[in-house]
Formats: sequence, C-alpha cells, structure tokens
Amino acid sequence: MIIEPKVNGFLCATAHPAGCREHVRREIEYMRSRGKKEFRQAPPKSVLVIGCSAGYGLSARIAAAYGYGAATLGICREREPSESRTASPGYYNYHAFDELAGQDGLWAKTLNEDAFRRSTKEKAARILREEMGPAELVIYSLAAPKRTMPDGSVVRSALKTTGEHFVGRDLDLNTMEVREVTIDAATPREIEDSVKVMGGEDWYEWIRILSEAGALAEKAVTVAFSYLGPEITYPIYLHGTMGQAKKHLYETSRKITENFRDRSVQGYISMNKSMVTQASIAIPRAPIYIAIAKKVMEEEGCYEDCIRQMDRLLCQKMAPGEPPEVDEENRIRMDDLELQPHIQEKITERMETVTTESVEELAGLAGYREDFYHMYGFGYGNVDYEADISHFI
Repeated sequence: MIIEPKVNGFLCATAHPAGCREHVRREIEYMRSRGKKEFRQAPPKSVLVIGCSAGYGLSARIAAAYGYGAATLGICREREPSESRTASPGYYNYHAFDELAGQDGLWAKTLNEDAFRRSTKEKAARILREEMGPAELVIYSLAAPKRTMPDGSVVRSALKTTGEHFVGRDLDLNTMEVREVTIDAATPREIEDSVKVMGGEDWYEWIRILSEAGALAEKAVTVAFSYLGPEITYPIYLHGTMGQAKKHLYETSRKITENFRDRSVQGYISMNKSMVTQASIAIPRAPIYIAIAKKVMEEEGCYEDCIRQMDRLLCQKMAPGEPPEVDEENRIRMDDLELQPHIQEKITERMETVTTESVEELAGLAGYREDFYHMYGFGYGNVDYEADISHFI
C-alpha cells in the first residue's frame, strides 16, 4: 500500500507512519543538539503529559525526556489503524517516541485512553505510584472537541464569538484563497459546554485524583497550555468561547495552588505562541493569522516551532531550581516574542491588506503548507513515500 495525503480543508484523512517517526526523530535530535543541561537543582524525574501525542504536548514530552532525562507517562486518545485506513498521526507519533526513548535508555509509556475518564486517571495514578514514582511535573495539553461527562452525557465545544457575530478575513484551506467569513455568536449553552470541554475542570480532577492516590509528589508543579494572542484575534479568541474556556483554565491554576497548598503544589498557565497544530488550524481566522505571523517572525529571526518553544519553557522559563518567569498575573509568557510591538505592527498591516493575489508573498503559504503536511507525516525529503507500507506501524 502506498499512503498519500488525503486533504479536505484543515483535516487530512491519512497519516504516514515513517513520516511521523521522522517528525519525532527530528525533535529528539534538536534536543540532543542543545547539549547536556545544567540546572541549579535536580530536574523532575517523573513527568506526566496529558495530551502527549502531537503539537505542544508531544514536544513538551520530548523536551522533558531529553532535557531533564525524565521518565514520562503520556495520555492521549488516538485512532488505531485498520485494514481500510491509517491511524491518526498522534498514534504513530507516540509509538515512535516510546520506541526511540526506550532505545536511548529513557523510561516511557503511553496510555491510549480517554483522558476525561476517571478510570484513565486512576490507571495513570497506579503507574506513577508503582512504576515511575509520584509525578513531579504534570503538563496539561489536552485539546479535544468533546468530552464524555461522568454521567455518560457528551458535551461539545463550539468555536464561536460571544455577544455579537464577527465578520473578518480568513484563509480557505481548500482553495488557499483569502475570503470574508462570518462567525456566529454562541448561545449560553454553547459557552457553558465549551468551558466544560476546554476549561480547567478536568485538569483540576487530574490533580485531585493523583494527590489522593499518592501519585503526586510534594512540591509538584503543574502547567496547562493556553493562548492569549494580540488584539486583532480578540473577537474570535479572547472574547469568544475559547477565551471563556481559557479564563476558566487560568482560574483553575490559581485554585490548584490554593487548594493543594498543604502539598506545596504550584499551578501555572503557559501562554504559548500561535502555531500550526491540528487544534489551532480548526479555529476560525486562525489559519491566516498563523501563516502571516510565522512569515513575519521568520523574517525577523525570532520564529520558534513547537520543540524550540518547549525547550525554552522547560529549560529556561521553568528551569529547575529557579522560580518560573511569570507576568503580573502569574502566567508564563511564551508568546513574548510574537507579541513584540514591531512584530504585531507588521502582522496587523498584512492582515488588513492581504488578498488572494498577495497571500503567497505576505503569508508565505509554502511554509504553512509544509507545517501542515508535516503534522501528518508527509513532506519529509528523506522519507520514501513510494515505498509499500503493508502494515501501518
């Protein structure tokens, strides 16, 4: 079987196992190239990553393993391969990581289970307690469109504005044309459900269950990933359903620190930069902003991909033995380079003037396409895509 990309909009229905492995290998090689890390105190040796199979979660796991030398337990829910279709890219990613980390003498295990379920949390707690040691660092990087609640009901998130609808420019990922889009306002129920899926309720439950099970170390640190963005993205993000959910996530970080004070647990939010990920490109208006932001930051020499962001987060901003670098609201600002005024001035100017005719020049679509295909394991020059793949892993 020859596996080819089958793309429709912001989704690709196929993934290439060898290409996904190459993606993981390159991120590992980047961490190796950074050399041995020297920290003021011993880094965490037991790290739990919830949402570990792609994007920032995968890169954070690689940075923890190869930057700290940590044993890592990953949680994700990924589609397995069948006779008629490939697995999801995250499935190949985490298998590749587990294998490569093992070859390098690093303990790694992944649970391909629903992170929202209590049974998954309890299983993870047993592994931490019996095989790894209590988690010293818990990274929450879960991005899911829906959540099964304890009573069996299913709630779904909505990517909408709140208050009034919004009209603005976006990039049509089918045609690569710039077009005007209208984004509807969410109902109160949609806002509530979005907070349940994307807010901090599940994050808090993870910390509570781990603590009660003796699977969370004294003075453990936990960090959840979020995004703020510039004013130009506020209508759909900060002032939208996602903004409401991320506000709840931030409030949860403070709640964790307060309610687990007896164990000296610290909760933080990391405000990451915009990035081409499977979660981000589904957000209305995000593709055109992300493409332009990447192009501008590359021109200015300050662009970071996922692994570079996570290396800087774990080994600089959250360096063991140092107090985390936070802003006045106790947030770790990994978006500091993106939100520099001169960067945002250039992005805003291009967002206001970009057309279908100028999008290649102003947004650098070639780089955007490359990032998109890399997410699914395609587009790597050293992978033989004409090779027969008789099995998917």
